[in-house]
Amino acid sequence: MGDPIMRQTPIKLPIKLCVFSVKVALAAVVAGITITGINITGIMGQRAIAQSAPACEPPAAGEYLLLVVSESGQTPEQLRRTLPPNASTTVCRYLDNTVTRVGGFTDAEVANSWAQYLSDLGGMQAFVARPSEATSTQAQAPNTQPAPSTETLSYNPQPLAAGYAVLVDYFNRPEAATDVQQVLGSQVGLVSYGQRPYLLALHTSDAAVANSVLQRLSDRNFLALVVDSRRVILLTPAVASVD
Repeated sequence: MGDPIMRQTPIKLPIKLCVFSVKVALAAVVAGITITGINITGIMGQRAIAQSAPACEPPAAGEYLLLVVSESGQTPEQLRRTLPPNASTTVCRYLDNTVTRVGGFTDAEVANSWAQYLSDLGGMQAFVARPSEATSTQAQAPNTQPAPSTETLSYNPQPLAAGYAVLVDYFNRPEAATDVQQVLGSQVGLVSYGQRPYLLALHTSDAAVANSVLQRLSDRNFLALVVDSRRVILLTPAVASVD
């Protein structure tokens, strides 16, 4: 399809931009888990010991985990409303923190995009974990144990079909999804593009329709762009409303 068609209009509204950096780097190996840091600073200092919660299971070979620190009883419920319904979630204990373990990710970019979006959504503290090298090596050895249930690893986002995707940069303001929905009169999804999360305003095979929606959003001061949809990974087709 060629290079993405992009059109960007500077935002005229006084929006404070928050720079959020997603770093995929080796941090620690604990219970077979290697943590890749996403806004981890201060997480270990907030130790909410929960004796009743079981220890978190390490990720399977080739699986990435999303761990969200539970600072209150509302965190698991907010996650259930935000994540796709087929996402596998479990409340467990990692070190001295109670976390919600979200499994089933097979792509680091997708897991990191979700971690960034959840951090933007109400400041949840989220980070990504992957198997350590030792765990991965052991997983390659013959194993007589039953294979993991497909329901556990059912969440596997896929690239969009060929066409055009109209994306909106929400600038660390997930509530912008509500504004986009009001402009378009339709649901707004969440996607990963270029290792960053974006709101999905439209996916279409018609370039004229895509450019028309782009113009509508630009006229309302949204920073929107049209890209090759095959380079976009759908995270969820509908973003939950932000209370």
